[in-house]
Amino acid sequence: MGAVERKKILPRKDVKAGDVILGLASSGPHSNGYSLIRKIIDLSGYHLDDAAPFAKGQTVAEALLTPTRIYVKSILKMLKTKSAIKAFAHITGGGFTENIPRVLPKGTVAAIDLNAVPFPEVFRWLASQGGVTEAEMLRTFNCGVGMIVVVSAKDAKTVAAGFKKAGEQVVTLGVIRKRKAKEPQVAYSGALSQ
Repeated sequence: MGAVERKKILPRKDVKAGDVILGLASSGPHSNGYSLIRKIIDLSGYHLDDAAPFAKGQTVAEALLTPTRIYVKSILKMLKTKSAIKAFAHITGGGFTENIPRVLPKGTVAAIDLNAVPFPEVFRWLASQGGVTEAEMLRTFNCGVGMIVVVSAKDAKTVAAGFKKAGEQVVTLGVIRKRKAKEPQVAYSGALSQ
């Protein structure tokens, strides 16, 4: 539990078309998608104590249970020094597809360039071994991005540099734009690299 001043509550009300979406790298699946992961392991024929084909020097269990990256220190540091941050979305269960819309105002869409997503080997392996479609990967896993940050275009470089200085790996994922009729709130272009 905690407290926040009303004027500092996120997402801010000024999230709008033209804003930039930054992504902070994850350390792996974090705590999500493990029902599917167990099924994929069964299908693959691998055992938890086998050498992981996607993580040199680790077993399948060690690689899949890499501790969840916690962003609180870098986020608090950035919130104390930057007033440019408009919104955060933690990419947990529900992946990009279900978590990003939580910070979007009506009439907007998050246009995500999948070519920018750092798609780690663990996710490539899960997709290929389980025959998991790209849409299902994006709905189930963080796919390499554990947190998104929404900022105005003019502040994007400064905020990205601040997160990098705080120890995060940062990518520019896309932009907020006006939503077309019947369009989903997260629109994808490009493809996850497989």
